Parts: sequence; C-alpha cells; structure tokens
Amino acid sequence: MSTSTPLLSPTRIYVEPAAALLPRGREVLDRFPDADRVEVDSHWRIPELHGDEANARRWVRIKSEALVLGVKKSLSARPNGRSAHFIAPSTANGCAMACAYCYVPRRKGYSNPITVFANIEQITGYLARHVARQGPMAEPGQIDDHAWVYDIGENSDCSVDAMVSDNVKDLVGLFRGLPTAKASFATKYVNRDLLQWDPQGRTRIRFSLMPERTAKLLDIRTTPVAERLAALDDFRDAGYEVHVNLSPVVVYDGWLEDWRQLLDSLGDATSSATRDQLAAEVIMLTHNQPLHEVNLRWHPRAEDLLWRPDLQEVKRSEGGGINVRYRRGLKRDLLDSFLALVEAHAPYLRVRYAF
Repeated sequence: MSTSTPLLSPTRIYVEPAAALLPRGREVLDRFPDADRVEVDSHWRIPELHGDEANARRWVRIKSEALVLGVKKSLSARPNGRSAHFIAPSTANGCAMACAYCYVPRRKGYSNPITVFANIEQITGYLARHVARQGPMAEPGQIDDHAWVYDIGENSDCSVDAMVSDNVKDLVGLFRGLPTAKASFATKYVNRDLLQWDPQGRTRIRFSLMPERTAKLLDIRTTPVAERLAALDDFRDAGYEVHVNLSPVVVYDGWLEDWRQLLDSLGDATSSATRDQLAAEVIMLTHNQPLHEVNLRWHPRAEDLLWRPDLQEVKRSEGGGINVRYRRGLKRDLLDSFLALVEAHAPYLRVRYAF
C-alpha cells in the first residue's frame, strides 16, 4: 500500500460558521490559507465525506485533502476504567492516518478525515472544573497510583491533531497545572514538536506498537515502528510519562515470533530510566463487518489478516454494533501465550491491563 500521498495537505476546509468566528477557528483557517472553504451546517452531516459508499475508493485522498472545522456541542467526561478514569470531551475526531482496523471511521462513515473543534476554551474550562470536583485520588489502582487520568484522544490521534491546531498543546498545558490529574493519549505518529511542550510528567503518551511486518500492511500512513521505538527515550527525557500499547494483537502464522522480535527491540531501544516507568496495555484485535466491507474496496490485502471467520465470533459492542473477536476460549489461550512472551522477553514491562 503506497504512502506517497502527503499525510495532511488540506485543499478544502468544511466550516461551521460558529467555528469560524472563534479564535481557534480563525487560527486553523489562517494556517491553511490556500484551502477552499465550504460552509456547512454541521460537522456531522457532510454528504460528500460521510455516508457515501463511493468514498471508500478515495479513502486516503480524503484523509489528506479534507479538513473539517466545527464546534463541540456536548461536553462530558465519561467514566472509562481501563486505559483512563475518564474520557475527556474530544477536541478533534477523525484522523489523517488510515489504519485498516480503526474503529473511528464507523462513527461518521467511510474515510472520516480530521474534524477540529474550535471551542477549546469551553473544553479546557469544563475539564478544569471536572478535575476540581474529583478532589485527590483516594487510593492507587491499575490506571495510576496518584492521579485521575483523562484520555484526550479517544477519537483521533493527538500527535497528528497537533499539526492542525494548538488544541492538544493547550490540553498538555492545562494538565501541567493540575496536580491531581493527568492527560493521556495513544499515538502511532512521532511528532517531535511535542518535545518542546514541557508536560512535567502530567501527560502520558502511549506509543502503539505492533511487529513491523504487520504494521506495513495494517498501519497505513503511520510512523514506522522503528521510529516510534527510537522516540521513546526522547519523550521520556522531555517530561512525558511514556507507556506503550501493544495493539492490536493480530493472530497469523508466526505472530508470536514477530512479537518476540519486537519485544527484544523495545528493550534494546530504551534506557533503564524509560524502562523503569514503562507500562503497557495489551489489546487483542476486534474487527467489524461494515469496516471489513469497506476495506475490501480500498485495501483488501489487510482483510487476509483481520477477517478470520475460522478464529472469530460475533460480539455486540456497548454501543450496539456488531463486531467480531477471537473466539472466547481461543482468545484466552492466545492472550496467555502472549503475556507469557512479554514476561520472558520484557520482564520489566508492567502490563496494566489486557483483553
């Protein structure tokens, strides 16, 4: 799969009028002055981007050339309990990257390029008040020993979002001043501009990793895994808490050997200081029938790994969607084998949770 298309080169910006009036909205528009502007009533309803099956054939082009500027209407911090205590209100959704297993395209339909929310002051104000209401954390847990953790990137990749606006930078600055809380986000993109933000340990960055052979097929338009590994020490030295996501774990012939090589590389790439604070989330692959059908239109080779009816069963998601996952008994055996591999080849790596 070619990655020659620029990651982000907007030629058209779809704009909600209210977003264009806000300071952050004007900053985004000024950042891309040559892009055509199209006024829209709602970032949710843009027929030429969302819900048109023909867009599957233009999956990557839409992600690189389209940008949406909107206003986040509903602000809430939803309880989570696995990766974070709370899911923060989104400052963006969608992504310029094109991972074949990503759940984000299911929300708006098809390519789902980046939508930036311009009302950042409302979002940061809401978060500061929410953190204040929590008070100090009473006791340690698997999420964190001392702080309430807020995932700020559930529906986007914050490292890429930072190429579009200063929303993520503002969030890192907010949590730098909140001694009872931390921001957290997962990323597959190394954006070294983030190294200058001085998070002072109040932002946890989780670099997603998978074996390079698999990533070349599934992690489309992302930073190569070797570069992600090379960045871990740099981000730790810059004041981030650095974790890794070993995800998704995809089963195929030779999968454990590929992961063994990656775990060995993880140890070789990191200093003792980084390894001492390193922790991991392990997530086995979950896939989705509609996404499977879309992938068959633009990247069918990925489905040779992702769509395995011989190994998978149907699982209804919390939101009511129909997903597929590795069969229950088989999944437990596969996960146990994977965790044993981690223990053998990365004994320093604390697994915060695995499912």
